[in-house]
Amino acid sequence: MNRTGEAPDGAGRTGATAGDADRDFLSLERELTVFLRRARASQGEMAREVHPDLESAAYGLLARLDEGGRQRATELAAYIGVGKATMSRQLRALEDLGLVAREPDPADGRAWLVHLTDEGRSRVGRVREARRARYVRQLAHWDRREVAELARLLHHLNLSMEK
Repeated sequence: MNRTGEAPDGAGRTGATAGDADRDFLSLERELTVFLRRARASQGEMAREVHPDLESAAYGLLARLDEGGRQRATELAAYIGVGKATMSRQLRALEDLGLVAREPDPADGRAWLVHLTDEGRSRVGRVREARRARYVRQLAHWDRREVAELARLLHHLNLSMEK
């Protein structure tokens, strides 16, 4: 409870008003802002761990390729939320670092599939495992159901943001 006797997260309310909803969304905005600021800083650190010359924004692209395997650049651009020119520039930089390679798409000879090189897969795997271990340490005091619920809610939020 806060000093006014209200639950700060809206828990225990029986009849939410418009003001309550505004406070809830302001609280959500505040917490997401802090979370995203920390995530951007963390992403930069992880990118540098993969390769010292890697741009922060490219880490998410590598993680997507690690999870999804070979993909067209247009699919990657849509998933990441960038234009074709930005994606092309990022892929060129990743190729120059030896982290990704392109090959012709057997289903469409005009298109290319992008994939992690063995070196890229190895580097991304090490960094992702270190990050997972960090989450395990930082959230060790959480109940596993809370961790699963947070993952579920973040997935739900990400799906909602896609639309």
